Amino acid sequence: MASTSKVPLQSRNLPWVEKYRPQTLDDLISHKDILSTLQRFISEDKLPHLLFYGPPGTGKTSTILACARQLYKDKEFNSMVLELNASDDRGIDVVRGPILSFASTRTIFKKGFKLVILDEADAMTQDAQNALRRVIEKFTENTRFCLICNYLSKIIPALQSRCTRFRFGPLSPDQMVPRLEHVIQQENVEVTPDGMKAIVTLSSGDMRRSLNILQSTSMAYGKVTEDTVYTCTGQPLRSDIANILDWCLNKDFNTAYNQILQLKTLKGLALHDILTEVHLLVHRGETSGVAERFKEIKLPAGHRLVQNFLCQHGFCSPPLPSGLPSSYPDHPAHQVGRHRVSATLIPSREINGSSNVSSSSGIGWRREPTRRSS
Repeated sequence: MASTSKVPLQSRNLPWVEKYRPQTLDDLISHKDILSTLQRFISEDKLPHLLFYGPPGTGKTSTILACARQLYKDKEFNSMVLELNASDDRGIDVVRGPILSFASTRTIFKKGFKLVILDEADAMTQDAQNALRRVIEKFTENTRFCLICNYLSKIIPALQSRCTRFRFGPLSPDQMVPRLEHVIQQENVEVTPDGMKAIVTLSSGDMRRSLNILQSTSMAYGKVTEDTVYTCTGQPLRSDIANILDWCLNKDFNTAYNQILQLKTLKGLALHDILTEVHLLVHRGETSGVAERFKEIKLPAGHRLVQNFLCQHGFCSPPLPSGLPSSYPDHPAHQVGRHRVSATLIPSREINGSSNVSSSSGIGWRREPTRRSS
C-alpha cells in the first residue's frame, strides 16, 4: 500500500490527454511559426493580448499554458495566472467578479504582468464581451489576456482588434503519427498499421480525440485494429458501408431502405456518419464494381440515392402522359405558381408506358420538371 501511494499521479489512472500534454513550447509538435513568434514575445518581454482560435484539439490551451510555465515559476504560478473556462461562467458577472478583482490587483514580490486565460471565450455573452473590452483597456499595464475560442466570428470585433490573433489549424497526419507512436511505446499498446490509420482518419486533425480513441480502444479490446477502432467509436465499419452501397445500387428502394434502417438501428449508427463514409468510399473507389456501376448509369456518385429519396417523399412529379408532348406549355407540370418549368431527364427504373422515356443500358429516363424563374 505504501509503495502504491508513492506512485506519481501521472503513472496512475490519468487520462492520456493530460498525462502526455506538452509542458514546454519545445514539446509542441505543430504550428512552429506561431511558437517562434510567441517565443520572441516572451524573450523580449513584449507579450501582447492574445487571441487563439481554431478547431478543437489543435494545441491552443497547451500553447498558452506552456507560455505561462515559461513566464512564471511553479511557486508563483497560481498567484500570477488565472485560468477560466468561459463556457461555465459565461455571463457578465464573471467579468465584474473574478476577472476584475484579479486584474486590478498587483503582486508585491513579483514584477511584470499577470496572465488571464479565458478558454472557450466564444461561449461568452455579448454583454460579457463588451464588459471585458473595458477591463482589458483599463488594466493593460499589469495584466495580459489570452482568449481561446473555436469560432472567431463569435468574438466581437472590439475584442479582436485589441488582441494579436493566431489561427491553429488541424494537425497533419505527419505531425500526429510520431506523437501517437511515442504514446504507444510508453503505454506498451499493440496497434496494427490499419488501426493507426483509422485513428488518424477519425480524429481529423484533432490530437485530443486521437489520444482518447487510442486509450479507449486499447482498454476495451486490448489490441487496436481498424475494426476495434471503428467499433469503439461507434463509426460504421468498412464492410457495413460496402453493403449499404451494394444495396443502394442493386436493390429496389424499399428493400434497400429497410436493410439500411435495420443495420442502422441494430448497430446504433448515426445517419450523418453513414452518409459521410458512403461519400468517401465512392470517391476513393475502393469497392470493386462501384466505378463500373456509375459508368454504366452515367450519373455522378450519390445522384440516384438522392433521387430515390426525393421521389419516395413526393418531391418528384409523376411521369407525363404518353399522349401529351413534353414541350406542351399548358401541361400542369409546367406551370408552378408564376414560375415556368423546363423538363430535365431523371433516371427511373420503373416507368410504365411513357413516351418521354428512352432506354440505355437497362436504365429508364423520364422528363422531370424543374423550376425556372420567368
